[in-house]
Amino acid sequence: GTVVDVNNANVRVYLKMPGMYPSIAGKIVTAGPFKTVADIYNIPGLSGKEKEVIKKYESRFTVRTPSADYVIDKYNNGLYR
Repeated sequence: GTVVDVNNANVRVYLKMPGMYPSIAGKIVTAGPFKTVADIYNIPGLSGKEKEVIKKYESRFTVRTPSADYVIDKYNNGLYR
């Protein structure tokens, strides 16, 4: 699978990861930016089951500096171009 930058990905990126969309994906995009991938587990309100789903895909996540587009619209960034 592809690598997902959790600081610059919109919720639709998580559609290809069963169990991530929409609830966990929504929590990730609204809680960021993150300094490390491990910081995802500190999102308030994550259930144990949700953490298990994140763990399943953790190897596909990376963390980069958030782009300006992400900061402006972290839900749909890039969809308007």
